[in-house]
Amino acid sequence: MEFISEKLLDYCISHSSKESEILRELNRQTHIRTLNPRMISGKHQGRFLSMISKILRPKKVLEIGTFTGYSTLCLAEGLEKQGTIDTIDNNFELKKIQNYFFNLSKLQNQIRQFTCDAIEILPKLKGKYDLIFLDADKKNYLNYLKFIIPLLRKNGVLISDNVLWSGKVIEADNNEDLETQVLKKFNQRLSNNKNMETVLLPIRDGISLSFKV
Repeated sequence: MEFISEKLLDYCISHSSKESEILRELNRQTHIRTLNPRMISGKHQGRFLSMISKILRPKKVLEIGTFTGYSTLCLAEGLEKQGTIDTIDNNFELKKIQNYFFNLSKLQNQIRQFTCDAIEILPKLKGKYDLIFLDADKKNYLNYLKFIIPLLRKNGVLISDNVLWSGKVIEADNNEDLETQVLKKFNQRLSNNKNMETVLLPIRDGISLSFKV
């Protein structure tokens, strides 16, 4: 589901900064080599992630949901010179394409990959993160949130993807649709959290931007 017309979206993209050649090729390879290429952030959302990272200039970034690494590289564009990004994904089959493009970007030494279930590694992570990007399995969004907020430093930013879920979040409840139910509760919990200021944006499939006060 698109929330604005295709022509208007194309206009937005054409008047935004361009993705790098490496990202353009990664986008192409993702569409050639994966079964669900729609999971990639894409150039418009990628420029948004890059912009937020460049504004924050984070020392530590956490990404939950690497996929082929497109969003990882976008977030890494704003890292401090010695900054690092920890990225988690449980799909071992994607590591080859991830590593190829991480090496190509020359950012491989700043990227730490965890190939496992996020629920397993999140309790073991140390220190506070300046920026966290959540784009993983939707049924666990509430479980992830329990770990994310303590891991986020004061004045840190959480970006959560797919929070409009093709518009399903405004439809009548369907007890068989667990993912939509979880996302509705996730959005409500974020908006009600007294320690977080949140704005939900209709970018692509919905992105919420949350600031820890």
